[in-house]
Amino acid sequence: MHSRSITDEDIMMETSYTVNNKPPIKEIALAIALLVLGIVVGSLMAYNRVGGDKAHRMFFAILGGILFIQGSYYARITYYAYNSYKGFSFTNILPM
Repeated sequence: MHSRSITDEDIMMETSYTVNNKPPIKEIALAIALLVLGIVVGSLMAYNRVGGDKAHRMFFAILGGILFIQGSYYARITYYAYNSYKGFSFTNILPM
């Protein structure tokens, strides 16, 4: 019976590691949608008094703020990766 052990040569020869720095279109579209939706929902509910009582407005204003924070975070990463800032790449954006 022949037993085979894994050596450093086997690990190096199996695959080559390549970095794919193509922009993830779905994730970027989601980030922009969250950013815009957060601005729209948050500002409409907070300032134009759309909806029912004050608690209803505050809930949707907070929801809009959360959407805005998520969207602006990923939009910032996308912007920096697109402009090739040091330390940023499209791999920093989590896949869907």
